Amino acid sequence: MSNDKQIISCTVCGYEYDPMAGDPENGIPPGTLWEDIPDDWLCPDCQMPKSDFELVPQAAHQ
Repeated sequence: MSNDKQIISCTVCGYEYDPMAGDPENGIPPGTLWEDIPDDWLCPDCQMPKSDFELVPQAAHQ
């Protein structure tokens, strides 16, 4: 896996999880990789499960 920045987006509301920022308000510290987030974590904006997120292609953020 490369060291490129990964952004994972909620397919329902568009919230973007950035591993560098984490989700501290919901117990996910900065630097937490997507695969290390518990499966019961929910989108902070729409409460959808982790399974409703997908990797955003790098080209979309350049």
